[in-house]
Amino acid sequence: MLGAYAAREGQPLCDFPTDGNLADAQWIDLLEPTDDEKKRVVEATGLSIATEQELSAIETSSRLAYDGNAIYLSMPLVAKVEGQPAVVRPIGFILSRDKLVTIRFHRSRAFHNFLDIQHRVPMEAAAPIDIFILLLEAISDRLADLLESIRDELDAISKQIFLDMRIDKAKPSRKGDELQEVLKSLGRSADVMSSVRDSLLGVGRILPYVTQIAASWIDREMRDRIKSLRQDVASLADYDSHLNQKLQFLLDATLGLINNAQNSIIKVLTVVSAVGVPPTLVASIYGMNFKDMPELNWAFGYPYGLTLILLSAILPLIWFKRRGWL
Repeated sequence: MLGAYAAREGQPLCDFPTDGNLADAQWIDLLEPTDDEKKRVVEATGLSIATEQELSAIETSSRLAYDGNAIYLSMPLVAKVEGQPAVVRPIGFILSRDKLVTIRFHRSRAFHNFLDIQHRVPMEAAAPIDIFILLLEAISDRLADLLESIRDELDAISKQIFLDMRIDKAKPSRKGDELQEVLKSLGRSADVMSSVRDSLLGVGRILPYVTQIAASWIDREMRDRIKSLRQDVASLADYDSHLNQKLQFLLDATLGLINNAQNSIIKVLTVVSAVGVPPTLVASIYGMNFKDMPELNWAFGYPYGLTLILLSAILPLIWFKRRGWL
C-alpha cells in the first residue's frame, strides 16, 4: 500500500494524492509495497527501495548508510503483541533534505497513533527531518507503553505468587496448572521485552548517526529534541533491564514453587510407602501357611491380627508427626 503526505508548518499533516506527482510529497509511506509501487517511488524520488531481506540485516553498516544525498536507515520494530507472541519485523527509513520514505512490512500501532495525532494537530515544523523525528518519538512512546504493560503484568504475577494464597492452598494438580500458566505469562513477557530491547537498540543507533550526518539540516531546537529523545531511549533501555531482572526473579520464584510442589508430592508418596511397610510385614507373617502357628487356632487371632496391622500403620504416622515431617 502506498501512502503520501504533505506537511506545512502550522497545519496538520494532510494526505497527498498518490496518483499525483510523488516528487512533491514530503513523506512517502510504503506498507507491504508491490513492485509497481516501488517502481513509482524510485522514478519519483531517485532513491533505492530496499527489500525486507535487505532491511533485516543486522550489521551496523547495513542498517546505517549515507550515499551523499540520502541517509538509508533500518531497525527492528515490534509488530504483534496482543494475544500472540511478539514479532519483530524490519522497518526502513530513507531521509534526505527534502524527502522522507518509510518502508514497512507490517502495520504498526506507532504509525497509526502518529497519523491520528498529526492529522488533527498543527505541525510546528514540516521538513522531512521533523517528520522523521516525530515518527521516532511515536515509536519511543509505543515502546514505553509496551514496557508499562509488561510492568503491570509482572506486578500481577508477583502478587499472585507472593500475596495471593490461592496457589498455596490449591490442590497439587491445580497448583501445578496455575504455576504452568504463570510460566507461560512470564515467557510471553520475556518475548515482548526482548523485542522492545531490539527496537530500542535500533532507535539508539539511528539518532547519533542522523545527528552527525544531517548536522546541516538540523537547527538548535531540533538538536535539543533529538537529545531529549536519546535520553528517553536510554532511560527506557535501563527500565527494560530492570524489568528483565524482575522477570528473572519471578521466574526463579515460580520454578522454586514448582520444585516445592513436586517435593511435597514425593514426600506424601514416601510417607505412604513408609507407613505401608509395617502392615504389609504383619500381614505377610500371618499369611504364611505353617502348621504350628500359635495364633492359627486362637479365637481372637483374626481381630488380633487386624489390630496389629492397624497399630503398625498408625504408630509411624504419629512418629512422623512428632518429628515434624508431616
